Amino acid sequence: MALITKSDLYFTDYSWTAISPDNPKVTGEPDSTLLNRSEGYEILYFINKLCDGWNFTDKSSATKIEKMIRYEVPTDIHSQQNIKNWISENWTKSKY
Repeated sequence: MALITKSDLYFTDYSWTAISPDNPKVTGEPDSTLLNRSEGYEILYFINKLCDGWNFTDKSSATKIEKMIRYEVPTDIHSQQNIKNWISENWTKSKY
């Protein structure tokens, strides 16, 4: 079950119009697929997937992930897997 919904996201400037080949109902594990950081469907799914996989139950953890993606994950890291790894490796170092 999703920890957060669209209304729980910290930022409100996401695009919510998935355009082919983006699919708002994509399922599966974070992989080599590129994460579109401005597409709300992708960010929401990605954050919920990480929270589920890491057994986070507090919405503040989801907000931390969202802020890390926006402000801390280097912009040259694009794949879901690499972003996931970066967040995991830098979780305790984050200012959020």
